[in-house]
Amino acid sequence: MTFEVEAGGRRRAVEIAGAGRAYRAVVDGRAYALDVARVGDVWSLLVGSAEPVLWSPALHPGRSYEVTIGEQAGGELAVYVNRRAVPVSIHGLTGPRAQRRATRADRTGEAPSGPLNIVAPMPGRIVKVLVNEGDAVVARQGVVVVEAMKMENEVRAPRAGTVKEVRVTQGALVEARTVLIVIE
Repeated sequence: MTFEVEAGGRRRAVEIAGAGRAYRAVVDGRAYALDVARVGDVWSLLVGSAEPVLWSPALHPGRSYEVTIGEQAGGELAVYVNRRAVPVSIHGLTGPRAQRRATRADRTGEAPSGPLNIVAPMPGRIVKVLVNEGDAVVARQGVVVVEAMKMENEVRAPRAGTVKEVRVTQGALVEARTVLIVIE
């Protein structure tokens, strides 16, 4: 599978191949060995190279990272690395899964429109709801704070819009992929 990942203002060319737990990732021409294991909705990623890999220069060789990836409405991604949000967009995806993962923006060149479900990246407790129905939000604005494993994680809007529904309240317990907020 070949694609470009944009994160932190940088766009990187990525090629991933492998099966089972053993994968090889080539990022901007540099190869990395990856040991990948999935436990429920969480991916454990062990980087086996001397260089940072993929979307974050904070990834280091020999360490394990928990990665949660949730596909939102319109094909947008909510990515969390060690429970920290990482804004990611994927462009030019090719390979067997490309059609399923292609976003509307990639197909049409336009930003996705219509309702967008913002989901919980992992099970946890709602610490704070930062928006109300009818509020206008901008891209990357915090909408909900979820506590999981004694860490607070701010869930952000992936694009601008208006809050159509707030489906959670402070103190509520939520499962991974529970719809928290709907934006139009």
